[in-house]
Amino acid sequence: MRLFKAVALTLTAIILAVAIVAGAVVLWSGYQKVPLPIEDRCEANAGGRTTVVDPEQARNAAVIAGMSIKRGLKPRAASIALATAYQESDIRNLDYGHADSIGLFQQRPSKGWGTIEQIMDPWYATRSFYREMERIKNWETRDINDVAQAVQRSGYPEAYRKHVDKARTLASALTGETPASFSCVVGKPSAADAAGMRTFLAKTLGDKVSIATTDTGLKVTARSTRDAWAVAQLAIAASGDFGLSAVQLGGYSWTHTTSGLATWVGSPTESTEVNLTFTQATPR
Repeated sequence: MRLFKAVALTLTAIILAVAIVAGAVVLWSGYQKVPLPIEDRCEANAGGRTTVVDPEQARNAAVIAGMSIKRGLKPRAASIALATAYQESDIRNLDYGHADSIGLFQQRPSKGWGTIEQIMDPWYATRSFYREMERIKNWETRDINDVAQAVQRSGYPEAYRKHVDKARTLASALTGETPASFSCVVGKPSAADAAGMRTFLAKTLGDKVSIATTDTGLKVTARSTRDAWAVAQLAIAASGDFGLSAVQLGGYSWTHTTSGLATWVGSPTESTEVNLTFTQATPR
């Protein structure tokens, strides 16, 4: 009997300890606003820093970073825009906010940013942000927080500063400045949709790329190796929405797995061509 009680107490203590640890992890995740290790997530690694976002945030970040390339802006522009979106919406396309603020950047129809429908379009909202940012004197060299504040005119003028490191890491990966630096894991990705990915990349990058259909997916040709890396990592950021299964860029390859974050494998090779493979062959 004593042995039975001792075993029971030990098991109870173990269960309690596991519950406490699990609860602490969930609380930490909520406080830090990052996905749990077992959840769908994306990860950017650049400059010795790591930034973790969920797939929704990753796709919105891809639009923001990609639009900077489309406009011919340096990666710093994406850092400014991403720091702003982190503060304003946590990089989510919100249909609510203070007063009539909505969207990724919490832009207000009443302040001339556009109609509700326009602002809720991530591409329109991002384009509007960059247009205003480019009007700011010396935006290329000024403090990121101060440029964001000059655009947004927030009641909390220092609020963007705490997001700068995360924004820079995401921007460096998604603009292709840091190769082989971005990955996502999605447990239940959507069905293969090469046409949808083609539309997404074309809308985001414009004439900076040319896209052709292949037997297994898409071949995207960029104007530089850096832009090619942007294509590869923007596609991964949207992988769950379009059923992307693999990416090939020169000597590097990435293959999605539902068991954890896939790593880039291979060796550095200069290339402007990116091959995107989907879970099913693409009909011609």
